[in-house]
Amino acid sequence: MNKSRSAPAAGGVIAHRKPLKQRLIENWQLYLLLLIPVILTIVYKYGPMYGIQIAFRDFKASRGIFGSEWVGLEWFEEFFSSPNCWRMIKNTVLLSLYSLLWSFPVPIILALALNQLRFHRFKRLVQTVLYAPHFISMMIICGMLRIFLSPSGGLINLLLGTGIDFLNQSDMFRTIYVASGIWQEAGWGAIIYLATLSSVDTALYEAAKVDGASVFQRILHIDLPALVPMAVLQLILSASNLMNIGFEKVFLLQTDLNKATSDIIAVYVYEQGIQRAQYSYSTAIGLFNTAVNIVLLIVVSKIAKKLSDVQFV
Repeated sequence: MNKSRSAPAAGGVIAHRKPLKQRLIENWQLYLLLLIPVILTIVYKYGPMYGIQIAFRDFKASRGIFGSEWVGLEWFEEFFSSPNCWRMIKNTVLLSLYSLLWSFPVPIILALALNQLRFHRFKRLVQTVLYAPHFISMMIICGMLRIFLSPSGGLINLLLGTGIDFLNQSDMFRTIYVASGIWQEAGWGAIIYLATLSSVDTALYEAAKVDGASVFQRILHIDLPALVPMAVLQLILSASNLMNIGFEKVFLLQTDLNKATSDIIAVYVYEQGIQRAQYSYSTAIGLFNTAVNIVLLIVVSKIAKKLSDVQFV
């Protein structure tokens, strides 16, 4: 028995899905426009993926990719048997989790607070001050951190009246990394939540005020539900990059004395691939990193959708 392709629509009307050919003809301009990013993605994203196979070969530049000897999982076995492997995985995961745990809610709280400001000039001034750190280059940020945390004349030590070399304290590295990340990105991250709040119907606030709802109650019952879909989407995107902790910042702040907590996979890949020219080995480590990110993306996406009852196309 053949299943009908028609489905009942609102009011009992049967909605017939148009054939693909007809939709292509009717909306050819849109599909033509879509073709440009699709081609660019295929050429620049999927095309270079053939190079991943050097993770399974003993790559020699003189022989090329296909001329190099196939070694299977040898490089993966070497990585997992290295003495610092699990320390690097642990540091990468912990640094990412701490960043996600502390950095994720701050833009939401900031957006909720800014949304309550009624003096528009003051609000714009505050937003500008909060956005500014995002536009400072990572090199300058790390230079500022080294100056602020310097044991001799650093701002933090002057305020505390101490002479601690914070950057050489391995137990302080994660705190420094996460706190500076919040300062740099929280204001910029709040933009998307402020845009979401600006689309909330003002009639809801007026009705809540008439019913005697306090500011906190309006935030709890109007603002937060409006932010849930966007927050879930941002959480999924953040979780998909859990293992891709920022290389530049860690590399610039890393010292021989804080390697116990700052030695992460991204820095190790740079050392092996660029400094030591072990291309196959570094590619294998990067491929492992990517595989973990894909699994985390799928798991977090499913969990978030079930808990929040939010569906994305």
